[in-house]
Amino acid sequence: MNKIVFKISGMHCASCAANIEQALKKEAGVNSVNVNLANEKLYLEIDRQKISVPGIKKIISGLGYQLNEEDGVAIEIHGHDHGRPASEENTRAIKRRFFLSGFLSLPILYLVMGEMIGLPGLAISEASQILIQFILATAVIVVCFDIWRIGYRGLIKLRPNMDSLIFIGTATAYFYSVAVSVLFFLAPAGQFFFYYESAVLILVFITLGKYLEAKTKGKTSQAIKKLIGLAPKEAILIRNGEEIKVPVAQLKVGDVILVKPGQTIPVDGLVVDGHSVVDEKAITGESLPKEKKAGDAVVGATLNKTGVFTFRAEKVGADTMLAQIIKIVEQAMGSKAPIQRLADKISFYFVPTVIGIALLSFFVWLLFGQTLAFALSVFVAVLIIACPCALGLATPTAVMMGTGLGAERGILIKSGKALEIAQRVNLIIFDKTGTLTEGEPVVTDILEVVFKFHQSEILRLAASVEKYSEHPLAGAILAEAKEKGIQLAEAENFEALAGQGVRADIEGHQVLFGTRQLMVENKINILPIEEKMAVWENQGKTVMILALENSIIGLIAAADTLKKGSIAAIEMIKKMGKEVGMITGDNERVARAIGRQAGISEILAEVLPLDKAARIKELQADGNIVAMVGDGINDAPALAQADLGVAMGSGTDVAIESGDIVLIGDDLRQAALAIDLSRYTMRKIKQNLFWAFIYNAVGIPVAAGIFYFFTGWLLNPIVAAGAMAFSSVSVVLNSLSMKFKRY
Repeated sequence: MNKIVFKISGMHCASCAANIEQALKKEAGVNSVNVNLANEKLYLEIDRQKISVPGIKKIISGLGYQLNEEDGVAIEIHGHDHGRPASEENTRAIKRRFFLSGFLSLPILYLVMGEMIGLPGLAISEASQILIQFILATAVIVVCFDIWRIGYRGLIKLRPNMDSLIFIGTATAYFYSVAVSVLFFLAPAGQFFFYYESAVLILVFITLGKYLEAKTKGKTSQAIKKLIGLAPKEAILIRNGEEIKVPVAQLKVGDVILVKPGQTIPVDGLVVDGHSVVDEKAITGESLPKEKKAGDAVVGATLNKTGVFTFRAEKVGADTMLAQIIKIVEQAMGSKAPIQRLADKISFYFVPTVIGIALLSFFVWLLFGQTLAFALSVFVAVLIIACPCALGLATPTAVMMGTGLGAERGILIKSGKALEIAQRVNLIIFDKTGTLTEGEPVVTDILEVVFKFHQSEILRLAASVEKYSEHPLAGAILAEAKEKGIQLAEAENFEALAGQGVRADIEGHQVLFGTRQLMVENKINILPIEEKMAVWENQGKTVMILALENSIIGLIAAADTLKKGSIAAIEMIKKMGKEVGMITGDNERVARAIGRQAGISEILAEVLPLDKAARIKELQADGNIVAMVGDGINDAPALAQADLGVAMGSGTDVAIESGDIVLIGDDLRQAALAIDLSRYTMRKIKQNLFWAFIYNAVGIPVAAGIFYFFTGWLLNPIVAAGAMAFSSVSVVLNSLSMKFKRY
């Protein structure tokens, strides 16, 4: 299966998007299809052996739309048209059509309404006035012919859209007026009614609405544009001792790059020489700058504040963190939240239903004895006021704004589905090591159990056996041994036992180093050390047992500290009414000590890596909607199993890939913000859908003449056109108001 992104031009409403989806879903080889009206993109997953790109383009062009295949998401940051919902060229074209059609319609307005508002009349005959109206109305239709063309094609393909409603309404008014004009010239003595001004002004208002919609939709993708704007266009490359300015796009892995104070770091890499302070807020959301020295990692698009340093490029182009962020955000903007399914389903049947209501209203008023002109006015008003656009824009514009707000704060939300689920979560489970805690413990205590083995010897054996281990505690022990200048022995037959510890042969003796469970499984008596272990564990320390040839010779305790912001994050989540828990492979005492510090009472301790997902599944079986927050490889299955996986950006690539939300800044307060952002976005989506539904629920009956029975008032088709144009713009403006949200 291949994933492809297309840019679609010519879509004007949710029915357009629904029609494209329905047409492609029927094709063999199309695995998944998603059309996003807000950013005018088609996201496809296809089997190229069964369907080709030219074949897809033929289907789309047959529906009346144009298709352009993108180079891929976030392949090139510089000069690539990322996330632009309506191209500037298309927006300018709509603007030109509006001004030209508006200019051509002014004389018609003067002729029809001039005397009504007190303007002086023109000394020309009625026949000349009718002829002028006909010529100018025809010119306006030619200028706005795209609306007619797309609307007509939708009808003949039996896939009507919003433009089909406008086409039927304006064409009816126009051709009715043409027919009456012919009758006037044949028999001028009769009484005649013309609707040229209705047809013209409806098209002008609709074109204005399309222009305003294109402008406002474009603003919903500001987050992507801001991210792209973070990347500098040039870098200072050090080659043969000389400084050379080159385009960032030409940088390669291994290049050595110079960064001066005030410059933006062009790509990701490792500092080779120099020292500085770097502001990483644009990428991580963290407000405090970080010191950088030789060996430290730097991230592209972050700002060098003070010193001068050189670094070696490790990731360039599409591999940089910025490019990956852009990719994730753009894919999220193109995804659908589950709540959108209702709007999509309604949009698909919306236009045929409106046509049916318009026809029914037309014939009902004729049966009630009204004139053809009256029934025609009702028919046109019903067609024009109905607007599926607002329904189609309600969800994607809010999702685009929500994911953009998250990206600006170091929160990468991968999909609309994740954005919706986050606010429904009632239980958040945190991994302990590396998530709640720093994950970099230090050795605090060493106890000699057998007196002939002094502390230095216990540390030497423990560090020797841990030399090949990747566990965070191994790093603490090795760091302690290095600090004390202890020479390590060579370990043979090394074996890491997941969740238990390590085993190896050192100087001809078998050494075990790890948990109680490791000792029990090897039939080693732990009762003599239980009391001391309990004391340390109640202090929140992790205790490791060292055994030589099945005899315990010493204990080593290490402590891990809570990350800055962990306690605040837990408090924020609790204030939202959510329950909080912690899961860890550590023993019960240590886990509860850390839990007390963090303010967590629900503790799942001594859970092996392979069992974490199973424990999450048990919590889900109890009726919980569970979010899992983790950072390591052993967290990936649990992240995938949870209803919502939240991965720490400092964690492994596997964990980040498994997460539905990625916290780049490694600050757990971002997890709380992600949930709050989800709640805020869903509130905006519901507001948008409410007003879209209410607008049509009220507007269509009013246009059909329901008030005429009681007040004698009938909605003018021109007013209906203005109201329809405002409805979709108001929904987009409501979504745009999200950018003023402050955290």
